[in-house]
Amino acid sequence: MQQTAETVDEPDPVTIAVPGGEITLDAAFVDAEEAAIRRQAREYREGDRDAFDLPVSYPAGFTGLVMGAIAAIPYGETRTYGEIATALDNAPQPVGAACGRNPVPLVVPCHRVVAADGGPGLKRRLLDHERDDTLRTTLRDHANDGATGPAAGGEDA
Repeated sequence: MQQTAETVDEPDPVTIAVPGGEITLDAAFVDAEEAAIRRQAREYREGDRDAFDLPVSYPAGFTGLVMGAIAAIPYGETRTYGEIATALDNAPQPVGAACGRNPVPLVVPCHRVVAADGGPGLKRRLLDHERDDTLRTTLRDHANDGATGPAAGGEDA
């Protein structure tokens, strides 16, 4: 008897425009339609949303623990890698590595976890967006939320 490989339809990554750039999410970790993800991202970008209410599956292990700690950080606030590490009885470097593996940045807001010096690039722009109640960025060049391009990963994610 010959076995055949089963194909499983995995959701495509979703690239969304955010203040200061774009972020790619692994939609396989979000139990929602792409349209709902894009709508909530647009509301966040326009200043009408400060939390995502999309069901997220966290990966097993340390990355999932770090994502849970990140998800608890309120809008407009930050925690350092060291603070998260202390809460999880670990070191800052593994926390940073776990943040970099976050498959759903923005939905689980890893930009709110910063180095002791405040963090670089896209993180800073997203935090500035959250801290400025009068800012209403529309990013007209990405108005249809159909942005494509590289994911914002690593330190800037």
